[in-house]
Amino acid sequence: MNDTELKIGGLGGQGVILTGIIIGKAATLYDEKHATMIQSFGPEARGSACSTQLILSETPILYPYVTRPYILMVMSQDAFNKFYPEMNPEGHLLIEAELVNPQGVNPKTKVDLISATRIAEELGRRLIVNIVMLGFFAARTNLLNPESIRKAVLDSVPTGTEELNLKAYDKGFQYGQQLQ
Repeated sequence: MNDTELKIGGLGGQGVILTGIIIGKAATLYDEKHATMIQSFGPEARGSACSTQLILSETPILYPYVTRPYILMVMSQDAFNKFYPEMNPEGHLLIEAELVNPQGVNPKTKVDLISATRIAEELGRRLIVNIVMLGFFAARTNLLNPESIRKAVLDSVPTGTEELNLKAYDKGFQYGQQLQ
């Protein structure tokens, strides 16, 4: 694996930052890779734009900022509008289909869509949309060992929510595998 740049964008309250933390933990603690993560969010806690950017690598990372994400995961229209133009045109775009209407996508870009919000609502908590997206990410990118991400989910979610979050992860993963 060379350096892989990824960016996750959405709104405050969607768990964008936690998603980045989980990916970073999975990479460094369980897959023995190097990772950097930088987060950005607006002044409001919920509803404002936020993003996290990660670089994953087999070797030490010398520059921590993402310059041209190869993988872009978006959970809001604003995130798509803002971050898609920065994306590697031959990269992989993961979209929350109910909240994002992708326009003008390069035909060379690999695009995968999931109704993660609906799946999260069916599981009883809209707030777990990020974990559904994380399972989808694991299945569609094959960037990290899916079990490593699963372990990192358990390490990162609040006590008492582990079972629900694992169900969300598994649902997203299963949906992603069906697209193969």
